[in-house]
Amino acid sequence: MHVLLVEDDKILSEGVAQMLREQGMLVDVAYNGEDACFIAELQKISVMILDIGLPDIDGFEVLRRLRTGKKNALPVLLLTARDAISDRVKGLELGADDYLVKPFSTLELVARIKALVRRSSTKSSEVKLGHLTLESLTKRASVDGQALELSVREWNILEYLLQQESRVVSKQQIIDAILEHGEDMTVNAIEVYISRIRLKLQNSKVMIRTIRGFGYMLEEEKVP
Repeated sequence: MHVLLVEDDKILSEGVAQMLREQGMLVDVAYNGEDACFIAELQKISVMILDIGLPDIDGFEVLRRLRTGKKNALPVLLLTARDAISDRVKGLELGADDYLVKPFSTLELVARIKALVRRSSTKSSEVKLGHLTLESLTKRASVDGQALELSVREWNILEYLLQQESRVVSKQQIIDAILEHGEDMTVNAIEVYISRIRLKLQNSKVMIRTIRGFGYMLEEEKVP
């Protein structure tokens, strides 16, 4: 789960980001609205946590740009002040999916993030790249309509790499993303799974590149 936290209070944002990472989430932090729009445009984000009061363009303008751009369907959780009822109403009218009042419980924040991602996944569960199709609800993968036989681990890794398309992810990030609390896996095991997945992706027009010293990146093969 990839979270973009947009909050200009560095102490608060660092604390929240650390807490979310401890929950196994990948977290990017933006301290202003322009950076938030830039990151959201370039990266595969699962949910945005958006504070209204930002130092350049405010949260409302960030939300307005998202809802009129490529990231129209990105789930957005708005952070508002306790007494700012009008801000909550305006945010919801602009397309925010939920809001949370400051100060908030970290447990409630995690629960709301997970709920937003679940809701979002039911709206758009099919993801395509090249000739590869992944159907998240049914856990089916296919290449040109031909089913791929994937183990649970292979499925989880491929799904995560597809969510992070064209983004380099480390072996440890993959481990953190696919394991339940208390489970264990070595980086060597990740290498074995990646090798198996590569074999199964032949003729899919999708490749997993090894970025030496950094990790892996899944991307569509370029046509010569």
